[in-house]
Amino acid sequence: MVDQSNTGLVDHRGRPIRRATLAKEPQTANVGHLAREFGDHPSRGLTPAKLSRILNDAERGDLTAQARLGEDMEEKDAHLFAELSKRRGQLLGLDWDLQPPVDATPAEQKDTARIEAIIRDLDWEDIINDAAAAILHGYSCQEIVWDRSGGEWRPQAVEYRQPDWFMMQPEGRNELLLRTLDGLGEPLRPWGWIVHEHKAKSGYLARGGLARILAWPYLFRNYSARDFAEFLEIHGLPMRIGKYPAGANDTEKATLMKAVVGIGHAAAGVIPQGMDIDFEEAAKGSSDPFMAMMHWAEQSMSKAILGGTLTSQTSESGGGAYALGEVHNEVRHDIARSDARQIARTLSRHLVEPLVRLNTTMQRLPQFQFDTGQAEDMGRYSEALPKLVTVMDIPARWAHDKLRIPMPEGDEPLLRVPEKAPSPSPWGQARANLPAHTAALTTQPLDDPDDLPAQWAERLQTEGADAMAGLMEPVRQLLQSVSSLEEFRDRLVDLYDDMPEEQLARIIHLATSAAELAGRDQIQEEG
Repeated sequence: MVDQSNTGLVDHRGRPIRRATLAKEPQTANVGHLAREFGDHPSRGLTPAKLSRILNDAERGDLTAQARLGEDMEEKDAHLFAELSKRRGQLLGLDWDLQPPVDATPAEQKDTARIEAIIRDLDWEDIINDAAAAILHGYSCQEIVWDRSGGEWRPQAVEYRQPDWFMMQPEGRNELLLRTLDGLGEPLRPWGWIVHEHKAKSGYLARGGLARILAWPYLFRNYSARDFAEFLEIHGLPMRIGKYPAGANDTEKATLMKAVVGIGHAAAGVIPQGMDIDFEEAAKGSSDPFMAMMHWAEQSMSKAILGGTLTSQTSESGGGAYALGEVHNEVRHDIARSDARQIARTLSRHLVEPLVRLNTTMQRLPQFQFDTGQAEDMGRYSEALPKLVTVMDIPARWAHDKLRIPMPEGDEPLLRVPEKAPSPSPWGQARANLPAHTAALTTQPLDDPDDLPAQWAERLQTEGADAMAGLMEPVRQLLQSVSSLEEFRDRLVDLYDDMPEEQLARIIHLATSAAELAGRDQIQEEG
């Protein structure tokens, strides 16, 4: 157990840490007026002049209006919300772990695993998602509520605080303060906050978020959407012109105006006698200019958030080529990798370091790390690696890292290619396909394998004896029926066509084939 009486703790800025302060109630409990404030929604009636004023105030340290405008933009613009959700979602899909120091000792590895277990008990997905809010605002603040029980310090809760709760002093443009009623601000308590400062671009903290970049496309898109709605309201409707007689008073004119306005929707109206309403040709126009402006604004938002447009929507000109879409997707992956690294640094500094210092005696700090690698094309590597290993030495770990396949640990089961049954020898396969009467010819054992020709000749003579006897029977009968050799010679020529030689020829052919296959089988076994 760590000695809790140690008072020499400091944070990453060298500010002293008091455990008694950490055990107190959260810092925001002293500024309850912030929780009772209601946003004034600066997006209402937003004009270029008003937007410029909001951005200028943020540069001077007043972040309230800019933060509230950013929240309004995300709520009111579906396209902007969708693109930001994609960028945040990429982070939530990444695996992470706590990497021990280089060449860590067994004690350091054990303490690192202990701290990682504490973090995984938290709602770490919410922590990462809330930290990603800094992509829009430039900063994100989550307050840690500490709990000490069983001699161990743990975050009891990590609460997200609204971005309009904070401010900066003009002379300290990179330090966030908690807003107070006196306007001076209160420094954030060391180890009491997870403050993620996201840099979309270099500059002061107030200018680091995407809200300032997205505000102008948002403004112009809203103008075009409003004008488009007005266009649709009157497009196709005839122009209505009311005519009043000379000498009409103001009341009569107002009555006519009311009738002209109302008749377009009600299709009915009442006007005084002597007044007329003429219907001119319907209003003409095109929606193309409005849609072009809104399309430009959406593309600008996609480029600013995701680095391209082909990963978010298909262009109206027929869509981008697949190869170009892949390039845009690579850019999007690079952005996600940058976001992950920035958040990992923040969590290492504002969450991991306090947990390590409060609960262990480690001097070197482990680092929070996201797994941002992508698996290579397995099909391409499966073809290339067997060829490459014949000309170079390739470490197995390198291939595992490239394909994102973990190295096996211990005795865990491994995937294997099923072993094929040994191919039957030509002799065995041929013998299986022979007729039954021929199989008997080939299954009898040989007495002396070293004298194959003589034994096959002997076997051929034995197996072919019946066929030879049948072949010679007509010859014997002819010999017994003639009285001279000359007669036997003359009649033997006529007997040749009737001799049953087919059976003997078949046996000779099969025996020769069996002998050849047996020879091949012997050569294969010797090889």
